[in-house]
Amino acid sequence: MEEKKDMEALVENADGLICCRCQMPLVAEKSHVSYMDSTFSTILLRCPRCGQPYLDEETALGKVVEVEMALEEK
Repeated sequence: MEEKKDMEALVENADGLICCRCQMPLVAEKSHVSYMDSTFSTILLRCPRCGQPYLDEETALGKVVEVEMALEEK
């Protein structure tokens, strides 16, 4: 449980982002991401009502690309 709290501290809604559909502030939650028949868990900002995840540019162009390249090498 300690690890989850540490990861949540790294993913925070410092910009006050809200869900366009629900008008709810996004919260850090454990999310399951699937790509090329692989699934992994990470902490992402999500709408607490509808569950829509938010990927910021740093995550999309950084971590996701790293995982993508690692999976494609397999």
